[in-house]
Amino acid sequence: QLQFVESGGGLVQPGGSLRLSCAASGFQLAYNAIGWFRQAPGKEREGVSCISGSGRTDYADSVKGRFTISRDKAKNTVYLQMNTLEPQDTAVYYCALHRFPDCSSYEGSDYLYWGQGTQVTVSS
Repeated sequence: QLQFVESGGGLVQPGGSLRLSCAASGFQLAYNAIGWFRQAPGKEREGVSCISGSGRTDYADSVKGRFTISRDKAKNTVYLQMNTLEPQDTAVYYCALHRFPDCSSYEGSDYLYWGQGTQVTVSS
């Protein structure tokens, strides 16, 4: 059974860091693009970052320079390292499997499978 499990969320002060993990089972993460999304209360879901099957990365302007996406093929896991967190980063974060190897879009319909989400709260 194909499954994503996100972890690593929590409460952190502004300026702090968290590392989110997206562990896959039932398939290999190495070939398709994997995206990270977030959804804050009362807001639409937004694409945050994506890593392609070849390792190319993409970031939303709001997180460039602060977030880093990476993939460990041996552990079948994708990570999102989040530094210099800001209160506006507060959201539920989800990882999702793109239908193609490239990060062609952040359209939800292009993503086949989604994790259950992990809460990130940035507050003093």
